[in-house]
Amino acid sequence: MATVILVRHGRTTANAAGLLAGRAAGVSLDQTGCEQAASTGDRLAVVPLAGVVSSPLARCQQTAQFILERQAGNRAALAEPDLTECDYGQWQGRMLSDLATEELWAAVQSQPSAVVFPGGESMAAMQARSVAAIRRHDAAFEAEHGPGAVWAAVSHGDVIKSILADALGMHLDLFQRINVGPASVSIVHYGALRPSVLATNTDAGDLSWLSKGVKTGDAPVGGGAGHTAQ
Repeated sequence: MATVILVRHGRTTANAAGLLAGRAAGVSLDQTGCEQAASTGDRLAVVPLAGVVSSPLARCQQTAQFILERQAGNRAALAEPDLTECDYGQWQGRMLSDLATEELWAAVQSQPSAVVFPGGESMAAMQARSVAAIRRHDAAFEAEHGPGAVWAAVSHGDVIKSILADALGMHLDLFQRINVGPASVSIVHYGALRPSVLATNTDAGDLSWLSKGVKTGDAPVGGGAGHTAQ
């Protein structure tokens, strides 16, 4: 299969204020977020991307644009509704410090598979739709560009954590063990035998080895020789 680079959007004004933005309109990258997204775009510039798919929310579209500006050709990001932020319902727009006093907060931390946000969506539904979208686009990019294709998906923290948990074979109740920082890069290759998680939550490092394509089969006993830069 192809290889997907999962990119979280850069820092936003809401992130900096400690606000749960959710799907609210008008939430944009702040200056730090723009710098983070530009840096990530620079990292990915050495990888010819078959395409960029993004949550339709502005902060992800902005981050995707920073990536595409550093790629060859004049392309736009494909908006994918199933990669949008979790619908936090009545939690949207509230301060995280206030939400931490809610009874539901403990379940979000320890048993997210059972969480349904009041007036919103369940975390299990969020994972199901986002994983299905990633696998669908991954298969499409492979069909069009071949098994060496590398593409990027720009989304949100909880969404990417849930995708990584699925690829790692982790129960959703364990996904809070995964960290996904602003503008971070995580990499998953959906091989014939199993998904291979090649990186999580990185914000630095050479990615030119991805331009050679990723080949996975049996896991190398002892860890193997690793990737070689271009």
